[in-house]
Amino acid sequence: MCGIIGCVGRDGETLDVLVHGLSKLEYRGYDSAGVALGGNGVSVTKRSGRIERLRDALEDDPVEGSVGIGHTRWSTHGPPTDANAHPHRDCTGDVAVVHNGIIENYQSIRDELVAAGHDFASDTDTEVVPHLVEAALADGADPESALRQAVDRLEGSFAIAAIVAGTAAVFVARNDSPLVLGLDDDATYLASDVPAFRDYTDRVVYLADGEFARLDADDWTVTDETGQRVQKEVDTVSWDAEETGKSGYDHFMLKEIHEQPRALRQCLRGRVDELSGSVDIEDLGDLSPTGVQFVACGTSYHAALYGAQLYRQAGIPAQTFLASEYATAPPPIGDALVVGVTQSGETADTLSALREARHRGARTLAVTNTVGSTAARECDHTLYIRAGPEIGVAASKTFASQLSALNLLALGTAPVGDAREAIAALRDLPGQVQELLDESRAQEVAQLYQDAGAYFFIGRGHQHPVALEGALKMKEITYKHAEGFAAGELKHGPLALVTENTPVFAMVVGDGEQARKTVGNVKEVEARDAPVVAVTDGQTDVDRYADYVLDVPETHPCASAVLANVQLQLVSYHTAKLLGRSIDKPRNLAKSVTVE
Repeated sequence: MCGIIGCVGRDGETLDVLVHGLSKLEYRGYDSAGVALGGNGVSVTKRSGRIERLRDALEDDPVEGSVGIGHTRWSTHGPPTDANAHPHRDCTGDVAVVHNGIIENYQSIRDELVAAGHDFASDTDTEVVPHLVEAALADGADPESALRQAVDRLEGSFAIAAIVAGTAAVFVARNDSPLVLGLDDDATYLASDVPAFRDYTDRVVYLADGEFARLDADDWTVTDETGQRVQKEVDTVSWDAEETGKSGYDHFMLKEIHEQPRALRQCLRGRVDELSGSVDIEDLGDLSPTGVQFVACGTSYHAALYGAQLYRQAGIPAQTFLASEYATAPPPIGDALVVGVTQSGETADTLSALREARHRGARTLAVTNTVGSTAARECDHTLYIRAGPEIGVAASKTFASQLSALNLLALGTAPVGDAREAIAALRDLPGQVQELLDESRAQEVAQLYQDAGAYFFIGRGHQHPVALEGALKMKEITYKHAEGFAAGELKHGPLALVTENTPVFAMVVGDGEQARKTVGNVKEVEARDAPVVAVTDGQTDVDRYADYVLDVPETHPCASAVLANVQLQLVSYHTAKLLGRSIDKPRNLAKSVTVE
């Protein structure tokens, strides 16, 4: 969600670094932006709306400083206005603060501060922090101690960065909201996510919950809640800064759809032996669960549904829960494994579910894209999907990599029979996806049905999660109504909504019973004059009943879901482009949802 950037040591370039960093964080979702620069005093400029409005304001009234912080806000407390945008200041104007997360007890603190004579200028929960720092400074605390005293009063989730007039440093605190430090020879950086400063350095330090940091131009320290210094490992980011650019594509989403062959190769590399039919995943050890519970949200939830099917086919009981509902789920039984699927590794609902699982005594495993993320650090095991940075808010290549990684997980921990055929299919996936990207007719489908009133997506078995994901993509980036169903459920209610203006996308692959039954469901909607788009490998006669066919290569059932999903991604993308939507930054949505 909200994005944070901070910088010390760039002197006259500080403002440029902050604004550039904010532009790199736009993918997280936001509705206002601002910066604060410090030196002898503190200057703040902030605007509601896109970063372009902030740039215009800074051109009219440029600010300077040797240290700075910036923020992109996604509204929680109060509407997106200039006043509610971050950074927020205290009464003296000497303290500026940016914050991600939610301060749950802000109202009682605010009432107390107002009673003590403090004036508030916004509706936000964040504004209590600079006033608490102000009060501590007035009592004689140094800036670092003042932030600690302020944080001691807070309940909830937060990533906080503060600057104080007269001190060329950024002061940082983290609890349940991600923060990462960037280290260069003559400057230090701070951000919610690495892309914000990746153009300047590849050396990073990930902060953990309960840790504080002080950033100076030529030094940095991390301390725990008691003030004791913490020795932190310095990691090197493996991907290049260029990977977060558009590389000539119109949108990040289209670029990332076309990056799926490479992402799939990276996911599989070094993990499978096709000759022996075996999977070897580092960090899993001898993991043989008697049952599996998946927890996830959004696109990752659809991947988790798919993963649970793989385990059930292997004879292992498996369930999938929306992470936000896991608190009411039945406890893990016996030697169960709880798998959290989270692209960012920072999804608040998923982290909460994983912590609940550990509290219940279960082993936990994170399936994530982000090295050093909270999920990766807190879980007993981690399986990285290796998709590389994904900037578009609507997940594309990470979903494909999640499906591939979950195949590896199931094959590696619950093998059934000879896995050579499944592994061979996974090996073929990158080339088959590239074939689809080169030959897809999805743009023609988008042109035909861009004015539809609603869209339905149906599938059975492995194609059911694909139907759900196809509908989600259509909703996210076109703002059109779309629903995904298990194909057999159409006649139990949704069929009442089918009209000649409701295209139905049917995933029909293979020639088994599920495919044949889905063809029957296609006949049901075709009889009601609904246009049908069949996504098929041609092993059934579904093309006889379809108005349009999107072909996918014939393959093993474990891999077919990835291929069908690529066609649906392209249909949604081209529909959104025809409709003139904000594809990379859909309204009201955020890339990483770090509040519950």
